[in-house]
Formats: sequence, structure tokens, C-alpha cells
Amino acid sequence: MTRLQIEGMTCASCAEHVRSALQKVPGVRSVSVSYPDRLAKLTLDEGTSPAALTTAVAAAGYRALHADISAPAGLLGKARQWLGNAAHPSSGSQPLHVAVIGSGGAAMAAALRAVENGAQVTLIERGTIGGTCVNVGCVPSKIMIRAAHVAHMRRESPFDAGLSAAAPTVLRDRLLAQQQARVDELRHGKYENILNGTPAISVVHGAARFKDSHTLMVTLNEGGEQEVSFERCLVATGASAAVPPIPGLKETPYWTSTEALACEAIPQRLVVIGASVVAVELAQAFARLGSQVTILARSRLFSQDDPAIGKAVTAAFRDEGIVVLEQTEASQVAYANGEFALTTNHGVLRAQQLLVATGRSPNTAGLDLEAAGVKLGERGAIVIDHGMRTNVPGIYAAGDCTNQPQFVYVAAAAGTRAAVNMTGGKAELDLTAMPAVVFTDPQVATVGCTEAEAKQAGIEAESRTLTLDNVPRALVNFDTRGFIKLVAEVGTGRILGVQAVAAEAGELIQAAALAIRGGMTVQDLADQLFPYLTMVEGLKLAAQTFSKDVTQLSCCAG
Repeated sequence: MTRLQIEGMTCASCAEHVRSALQKVPGVRSVSVSYPDRLAKLTLDEGTSPAALTTAVAAAGYRALHADISAPAGLLGKARQWLGNAAHPSSGSQPLHVAVIGSGGAAMAAALRAVENGAQVTLIERGTIGGTCVNVGCVPSKIMIRAAHVAHMRRESPFDAGLSAAAPTVLRDRLLAQQQARVDELRHGKYENILNGTPAISVVHGAARFKDSHTLMVTLNEGGEQEVSFERCLVATGASAAVPPIPGLKETPYWTSTEALACEAIPQRLVVIGASVVAVELAQAFARLGSQVTILARSRLFSQDDPAIGKAVTAAFRDEGIVVLEQTEASQVAYANGEFALTTNHGVLRAQQLLVATGRSPNTAGLDLEAAGVKLGERGAIVIDHGMRTNVPGIYAAGDCTNQPQFVYVAAAAGTRAAVNMTGGKAELDLTAMPAVVFTDPQVATVGCTEAEAKQAGIEAESRTLTLDNVPRALVNFDTRGFIKLVAEVGTGRILGVQAVAAEAGELIQAAALAIRGGMTVQDLADQLFPYLTMVEGLKLAAQTFSKDVTQLSCCAG
């Protein structure tokens, strides 16, 4: 009988991972692993390599620290030497134990990179594996938006004079089933299956809170508590819909984006409170699927962006019959007989359903971060530096629960860099060329700074705006809604920012981001080769407006 002491197990599932790994070693006839005893017991064929055992354990993400092998005395000493050498690398250290709270984009990226760098990870999730994006955010919303776009194009398009249009029948139950099936597929394939296939990551289902700066207490979903000690910890708990304190609102069955995306029927009349990304994306989707939609904007649409963006989107929405009420706030909400009544500064609005989309708040309440001494900032966001470090050594944070921009690709990039730093490397996240896309129609895409922001930063800047009736792709699409705006530094011509409202703005913005990242000037961009009849060619044309009148150029002038 051979006994191996196993280090690094945090739950019964870990014991099963170790057992499975050892069972595959040639010469192993039977194996049992006890998580409480941290012990593996094996029956081996004569001549089985002790080094192969420790290698298998290490490959599974754990470490064999001691062995007691029933064998001839001469072999015993050699076996113990082999096992000892395999279990204790030259550094003399055990695998770094990293705790990750959450399972969304930031958490998964961090956990996988930490494992790549030799760490043992305990991932703690209180709800559904995968976080917001795949389950109730990016993925289902873009599916719904795409379905609404198809419905809209069947109902009307710029080619109706030659292609007959017909109002589609919206079978919401079937659309919802299709949407949920793809969500489930992505969650299983990109999250659950990866976790199940990575033995060095142990998943604990429960709600974590800090006991101190090196210990978590987890209230398990199945009952009871589990203590998790860590050497490094990443908080990646995401954010939830923020609900404004409007009198009467909480007593009504209002929707947040979560309920809206899972609704079983399209409401006849829908009021949307909010004027930014989630509000406008879902407002247009519901309108195109058959709702009469009214948007309440406290100021205007996209009030934090270049005013031209809000103006262009508002015009597009009103052309589709969406009512946009600017400078409008609800002071009271009531619900009776299946109808909402909103008292506003412009009268009373009534609707079958109400969607509240006024931003998202970090999920930090309940973590007892004060017990670890972690500093919080505005709205409860965790304050971090460019390396995702909090003010407490060994504790990191990434994603929507921090003071970073709330985009899943930012969260994933931050999680990866946090893992590098947690495991002894050095990495920072540079957001100076961060692209952003809003999936309305036309789309909104931005990168870098606006002209106003550049001037506020003390940079002398100028801009040029190209309307889409100067872009051949938009012309042949018979859809010239929107514009492309370039911001550049006076004197050098260095590109500082791009703002675009266009049917395919999300597809062109990455080229602008690369141009900014590469320090290109407007002349550099104007001199590039762009394929003719693509929307991204609009970037070249916008760059040319700094030195030419593009209305006087031939179609594909270089």
C-alpha cells in the first residue's frame, strides 16, 4: 500500500480530481483519496515509478508532499527521495493559493491565467456560473436586438420600392427559447465545461465574505459554511441594476434589464426610464418587436458623450416612432389594474410595462470588505490601481465591481492582468484606446477622447465631422444616417479620438483604436489603403477632411 499526502485540496471535488489523475498512471491498480485526511492510498504494480505519481498529482494542480511506500528498504529510501524531489521544487514553495470571488469575465480570465502560472485556484460563485454577460447581459440582449433588427427589416427597409415588405408575426415564446438555448450553450461551453476540465480550479457554490485579509467565509448554497484561506484574492463580483429612489417604484412590478430580456410577452406600451446604453438598446428592440415605446431622459440621450451622438440617435428613434422625452423625470410611480402610471414634469404617462435602466451598481455589499480593510469609492466601487491592486496587499479586484469602465472585455483584460500580478509578474491595463459600442441602429461607437475632453486635459485639439452621405458604403445601402468624427491634436495631427454613429459603427471602431494606439496622425490614416465600399473606409475619408474637400473627390480617390 502506498500513501501520498496531498496538499492543495479545498473540497471533496478536489479529491476526485486527484483520484482520477492517479488512476491514469501506468501501474496503479486502485486508488482512493480522502479530502478530510489529505491522503491518497494506492495499490501499485511492482516497478511503478514514484515520480510518475507525483507528476500526475502536480499536473492535476496539487502537490504530493510526503509518501509512505511499502517496499524493500533500499527502494523505500530512493522512492522517498524521488517523491521529495518532485514535491519540493527548487524554490521550496507550495503552489500559490488564489481565491476568486465571482465567475464572470474577470473571474474566469483571472482563474485560468493563475492556473497557467502555477497557482491553485478556489473559485467562489453564489449564483449561476458565468456572471452577467453570458447569462443576463451581453449575449441575450444582442440576440434580442438582432431578432428585432430582422423584424424591422422585414417590415420596412430602404428597398421597399423594389422588395415587398410584410409585417412579421412575433412569436415571443419561440424567440425566447432560441435565445435561452444559445445562452445555455455558451455558458456550458465557455464556463462550466472549462471549469470542470481544469482540476487546478475548485469551484465552491456559495456567498463569500471576508473574515480578515487572508480568509474568506463562504455561506454554502447547500447549507453550512466553509472557510477558505488564501494567499491572493481577486474580487470580481460584477454589478447589478441600480434602481432610483422614485416614490412608489419599489412597490410595483417594474423590470430591470434582467426581467426585460426574459419576458414571455412583448408589452403593448412600454416606458423606459434611462438614457444610456441599456435603456436605448432595449427601447429600440422592444419598439421593433411591437411595443409603443416612450423613453424618459433626465437630460438627453447619451448626456455624457459628444452631443452629436445623442442628437443623431434621438432623430433615428423618432423616425421609427419611439417617443423620446428629454428633460423629463418621474416623481411618482403607481401600479393598478395591470397598468403603470408615472407622474412626470410633463404630465402623467401610462403603460403596460415599465423598464428601469439607469445604470448599474457594484456588487460589493455583503462582502464585508471592511473586515479586510479594502477601500471603497463612489457608489461602493472597489478602488484599484492600473495593476488591479486594492489598498490591501494580496487583495485584487477587477471588472464591474471596481472603478473601471463597465465592459466585459475590460473586465476580462483586467482579470488576466490581475492574475499575472498575483503570481509574481507585472502587468497594467491601459484604457487610453478603449473602444465602446452601443448596439442601437444606427450603432454608436467611440474610442479615445472627445474634442471637449481633450481641451479639458490641456491639449489643443480640433475635429472634423464627416456625414455619411459622403461614404460610398452608406450611399449604396441607402442609409446615410449618422456621422464619423475625428479629433486630432493641433500641430502634430495625432489622432486623439473617434466618435461614430453609423449602421456598422461597431465594425469600424477597432481600426480607429489601433490608429490611436499606434500614435497615427490624420495624414497617416488618410494615406492608408481601405477596401472600397466598406464602412471603415469612412475613417480614411474623415481623415482626408483635415486637408481636402472630400465632396470634390472621385468615388475611391486615394
